[in-house]
Amino acid sequence: MINQETLRKLMDMKMSGMAELYQLQNENKDFQGMDFDDRFNLLVDTEYDRRRSNKLDRLIKQATFDDSSAAVELIEYHADRKLDKQLILELASGTYLQKHHNIILMGASGNGKTWISNAFGIQACRQFYKVKYIRLPELLDELAVAKHEADGSFRKLIKKYRSIDLLILDEWLLSELSQDQVLHVLEIIDARLKRTSTIFCSQFSPEGWHSKLGQAQVADAILDRIVHDSYKIIIDGHISMRERHSLVATR
Repeated sequence: MINQETLRKLMDMKMSGMAELYQLQNENKDFQGMDFDDRFNLLVDTEYDRRRSNKLDRLIKQATFDDSSAAVELIEYHADRKLDKQLILELASGTYLQKHHNIILMGASGNGKTWISNAFGIQACRQFYKVKYIRLPELLDELAVAKHEADGSFRKLIKKYRSIDLLILDEWLLSELSQDQVLHVLEIIDARLKRTSTIFCSQFSPEGWHSKLGQAQVADAILDRIVHDSYKIIIDGHISMRERHSLVATR
């Protein structure tokens, strides 16, 4: 017979997975023939799996992905895209995160940079890393607002971004930045240097970033902090992924 007080305590401790299986064990005679250790191990495993699943859901939600359905195993390796499958699978293992290295995704608009970056982000969440996806213009706006606050908001924001294991910066250097924006980018990059990993989604190779950053010395400092510890992935394609999927849908 089920002990209602034990069930209440499990629910009180937010151990819903264990509570549900405890009830099921009481109702299903198939469990009655199992010894205590086996039944207890099942309870613990169920609660453990439930908590990991809930944690993964939270990490994905907090990451604010553009497409939370993206997944490394769904990446399309069409010949014209010229994707290095071996490199992508190596990165999916998470070793770059352990070493605090970066990824630079390069390609024309519509070729799938955002989607692939989100796939890497989802994979990092599966490994229980803290991830954040944001467009560079949105990040710069956030930093600019914080900079004008007199309550230390800017430093708090820098600290927040320093604590993110994988930061995905989309629309990286689409246009030239102002002097203040360049300094804000340097703050973020410097705070995360050798501590975390960043994915940069850009229409241009790093050689083209210099002109977008203006100040030569600061531009050199930013590039030096990013490029040397980065894996570079060029996403090609005769037609964009949007067009490709549109063609498939109309067949």
